Amino acid sequence: MRVLKSMALLILTNLAIITVLNIVVNVFGLDTIWMKRTGIDVKALFVGSAIIGFSGAFLSLALSRIIAKWSTGAQVITTPRDETETWLVATVQRLAQQANIGMPEVAIFPSEDLNAFATGPTRNRSLVAVSAGLLRGMRRDEIEAVLAHEIAHVANGDMVTMTLLQGVLNTFIIALSRVIGYAVDAALRGNNRDRGPGIGYYIANIASQVVLGILATVIVSWFSRRREFRADAGAAKLNGKQPMIAALERLRRNGDGPADLPDTVKAFGIRDGGRSYMALFRSHPPLEARIAALQSAPG
Repeated sequence: MRVLKSMALLILTNLAIITVLNIVVNVFGLDTIWMKRTGIDVKALFVGSAIIGFSGAFLSLALSRIIAKWSTGAQVITTPRDETETWLVATVQRLAQQANIGMPEVAIFPSEDLNAFATGPTRNRSLVAVSAGLLRGMRRDEIEAVLAHEIAHVANGDMVTMTLLQGVLNTFIIALSRVIGYAVDAALRGNNRDRGPGIGYYIANIASQVVLGILATVIVSWFSRRREFRADAGAAKLNGKQPMIAALERLRRNGDGPADLPDTVKAFGIRDGGRSYMALFRSHPPLEARIAALQSAPG
């Protein structure tokens, strides 16, 4: 039940797709559509940026289940092989019915970490996966709390909300980086713009996308941390407050180090082992803060 990194999966897939789309734009000279000799066509720039930005975000969302299973080696349970798998599927089914969502795919992935995650494009097409280590290392009431947390993410529509946020940020990153690139290129070339964007434009554009991308990650991470409190509250509503507190306490006793998982699947899990100096980029709040929030909640 350490954090399995689903938000990072969404972000990294989105960035990869955006990079490919940017290459296509540059190779085919599509920048000239909004970069005129007389200035920037702002409307065309933002429309084009939105098309690229939201395409990357929604394509990454559509591929989220496939990439999550591939990157973690998760095996979907089609026919339970033993009592543990039977209990796991039945528990997810019960929680999904309580949350009024479609039955997710249920999977187990090979890791000794205490981990779990949820991902998927909609409330009715999702995946909930737990690690083999979690099934062995936690009591069943704690596992139920973890599953309830993941179901709450799905029921809250967190993946879609994150995708919309990422699409908006992509749009501004792409548009602003080109405005900066144009300004730098104009300053370097003066009135000599007969051949379209020069090398200054491309260098400033790429550098700006990197810097703005880092700032966007800070915003996405902040939103993710707020969303974790909401998922904890949702888990408490579905399965009781004390089991969720017990599960978080076990994670705290288990240590707050980095999870032994690929960086492609992060924030729709249970915890994040980032260090304090990287607090702005953490997808999850500290476990102590989450426990305190649950303890102070009514009920």
